[in-house]
Amino acid sequence: MGFLKKFFRNVFRDGSMPVGTSSFEHLSEEDLEAHLGVARYGTFNLTDAVRPSYDLQVVPCQGYRHDSYRDEETRTSVPVLMGAASSERLFDTFLDLLDPLGTVVDVVLETSHSRDQTGHTDLYREHIDMPVLKSILWEYEDMLLNDGCVGIAVLNPGVPQEVQLDEHKLLIIYGENQGPFEQIFGERRVALDDRMKFITEAEHVHSSSDRYARQFDELKTRLGMDCGYL
Repeated sequence: MGFLKKFFRNVFRDGSMPVGTSSFEHLSEEDLEAHLGVARYGTFNLTDAVRPSYDLQVVPCQGYRHDSYRDEETRTSVPVLMGAASSERLFDTFLDLLDPLGTVVDVVLETSHSRDQTGHTDLYREHIDMPVLKSILWEYEDMLLNDGCVGIAVLNPGVPQEVQLDEHKLLIIYGENQGPFEQIFGERRVALDDRMKFITEAEHVHSSSDRYARQFDELKTRLGMDCGYL
């Protein structure tokens, strides 16, 4: 099987691109393979989970910005922090961002491994001690960072606040009282830049593997999520 065929079978394009305007459409196998092999942009290192468009509509970089989420049901806006951290400090930053949530939290795993289905599947686990959760997540660091079909959210409904490491490996925090999270970003040298753009705001591709899919199944079992579908 040629590299291009492998690419379109194992990698998923995403982003709001009109039909026929993909930056990947007319690439040779050599150009495509070279682009997918680039993980470093300046001082910023991507994980293996995602790659930007070939024409670099958005150049990956480190930083965070303020945003908001509009809940149409309640007609309220929720403050959001969106961040990107270089791969060598991404997982530590994610785990640090969990600390302000408290000692007992809920966990959601998001998966899009089933390609014959549209959208995502979410699995939910309530009431897990934070030290136990962190210990389990450390065992699956490689999969959580490099699988472009997996996201995780940790939340405290009583606050309410939520921290996500999404499929694009962006760090997203929902809720009021953002001060503790901004302090953690600062300690991890993830600087505020309210003008920055993220890889999700242009065409990009996700990557996964059968090995990561198996590890995801192991993780959901460890977290007691075998029957926890939302």
